Amino acid sequence: MAEAITSSVIPFELESENQKDKIKEITDKLEAGIKDLFNSEKYMEYLQTMSKFHNYSFNNTLLIMFQKPDASAIAGYNAWKDKFHRQVKKGEKGIKIIAPAPYKKTIEVEKLDKAGQPVFDGDGKPVMTTKEIQVPTFKITSVFDVSQTEGEPLPTIATQLEGNIETYEKFFRTLKEISPVPITLEPIDSGANGFFNPVENRIVVKDSLSEMQTIKTAIHEIAHAILHSLPEKGEDGVTVDDRPDSRTKEVQAESVAYTVCQRFGIETSDYSFGYIAGWSSGQETKELKASLEVIRETASDIIEKIEEKMPELAQERKAVKQAD
Repeated sequence: MAEAITSSVIPFELESENQKDKIKEITDKLEAGIKDLFNSEKYMEYLQTMSKFHNYSFNNTLLIMFQKPDASAIAGYNAWKDKFHRQVKKGEKGIKIIAPAPYKKTIEVEKLDKAGQPVFDGDGKPVMTTKEIQVPTFKITSVFDVSQTEGEPLPTIATQLEGNIETYEKFFRTLKEISPVPITLEPIDSGANGFFNPVENRIVVKDSLSEMQTIKTAIHEIAHAILHSLPEKGEDGVTVDDRPDSRTKEVQAESVAYTVCQRFGIETSDYSFGYIAGWSSGQETKELKASLEVIRETASDIIEKIEEKMPELAQERKAVKQAD
C-alpha cells in the first residue's frame, strides 16, 4: 500500500507534571480552540475528522483534529502492533488524548445486615468492614494515525457509492428503513431539494436529483426528523417548544449530513459552510459546544444504523475502531 504524504503531528506541549494539572491544561486548550472552529474551513475540517472518529468522545475528536487534522485511522501503539500487524515508525510523535484510568481503593464502611440496617456490637458501636470501590480518574495517553505506521495494509470499503446504481439503491433503501418518518420521492416546485414536514411526519425528496444529491438530501432531512420534530404535550397538558431557531436547525441538519456523507466517501464539500461562522458569532462557548455535541451524537447514531443494515460498509470501521 502506497504511503500518502501527510502532515506531521503537532503535539501539545504540556508544562504540568502531575496528571490533574495536565488534564486541566489540555481541557483549557480545548475551550480556547472551540471558538476557532466556526470559520468555515476549520468547521469542515472538524466534521471530516468527526466522520472518521465518530466513536471518540467530543473532546478527543477535537484533540485529534487540533494535533493532526488529516488523521484517518487512530489506534494505540500496542493496538497497531498486536491487532493490525503494523509498527509505529521510529521518531513519530503521539497524538495526546484523554483516556479513563480508574483505580480501585479500599475504604472502611459500616457493616449492614440483610435489611440494609447498620450492625452494632455489644457496646452499641457500629461494626465496621472494608469495601473496595472504583475511583474514576483520567490520564493523558498517546495514539497514532495509520500514516505514522507501516506494515500490513488495512481493509477498505470495497465499493463506492458514486456511479454504482446497485449500491445507490440499497443505500437509499437503507435510509428509508432507518428514518424515523416515511421518505418519498416527489416533484418539488419550490426549488428546495427536500423537506421534513413535522405536522404530517414525513420527508419528501425531489425526484429529479442526482444520486449523490438524493442521498445527501435524505440524510439532511432525516437529521431534521430526529432533532426537530414537534414537541409533545407534557403531563400538565402544556407544550414547551424548546427547539432551536430556524438557522440553527439548518446548521445542525447540514452538519449531520456532511459528516455522514464524509464517512461513506460521498464528497459534498462544495456546499458552503460560510453561514455557520455567522451563526456562531456572539454565541457562548458552552452553547457552541452543546450544539456540536448534538451534531456528533446524531451523526454517530445514523452512521451506526447504516452500517448495521449494510455490513459491507462497516469493514473500514471494524478495522480502525480500536485503541489501547
